[in-house]
Amino acid sequence: MQITAHAPTVLVVETLRASLDSERIYSALKNSYWRVSVVDVTGSTHTDLVAQIRNGNSKHGDVLVSEFQSAGRGRLERSFIAPARSALLFSFHIKPHRPVDTWGWLPLLAGQALITTISKLCTLSTTATLKWPNDILINEKKVAGLLSEKVSDEAVVIGIGINVGMTKEELPTPLATSLSIEGCSQCDRSDFLSLYLKTFSEYLKRWEAGEASLINEYAELSSTIGRAISITAPDGKTRQAHATGIDQSGALIIDGAELITVGDVAHLRSN
Repeated sequence: MQITAHAPTVLVVETLRASLDSERIYSALKNSYWRVSVVDVTGSTHTDLVAQIRNGNSKHGDVLVSEFQSAGRGRLERSFIAPARSALLFSFHIKPHRPVDTWGWLPLLAGQALITTISKLCTLSTTATLKWPNDILINEKKVAGLLSEKVSDEAVVIGIGINVGMTKEELPTPLATSLSIEGCSQCDRSDFLSLYLKTFSEYLKRWEAGEASLINEYAELSSTIGRAISITAPDGKTRQAHATGIDQSGALIIDGAELITVGDVAHLRSN
């Protein structure tokens, strides 16, 4: 395991929030394949890592984490900005040992690993859940989001943003929350990152081995399956349906038969 700390290129307002501890991250991951680079500021860790892969300057296990992102992005090119050191913002490069047509499971795996990490480090007011395909919710409010991008037939970048210490005033919307607000006020981002990467490695190994039990495990953590939803397709058309399951490719099953592989899902309130 290798970790590199880079000097900042842009000034960021100092806060009382703790910086990421490169030495502690290195110690926790030294026997793994993860190589973590910590930067103070960047536009987007996801964009940077994708560019490194395309330029031949990255390999499986590279992780880029930043204290602040000036141009962070999520699904559907939505922007994401958080005060410096208030969130855990990172992206990582993996080379999956499964056919490309099964890679739809990767963001689901990343979400499962997030839930597991949160449950190990935090005592929350209620259980965190998975909203298909890329969000982590607590009390139906978004605490984390994921972005998975196929860069080539061998490489995937997964980007993650977790609201760790953000206050209510700092949140971008009333529909968001943070680990701190939900009762995990002492969550250390360095420890969280280290444990998450180790946890994701375990899930990735199980998925590459073809463990069918991952589907049932995902369903147990999902707050989407079993409820009425609204789906907005990439062309902007919206429809309502009932989410009934997940298939082996990671697609959402609606109304008992139809598969949805892409779309923006909203949970509908029960009458």
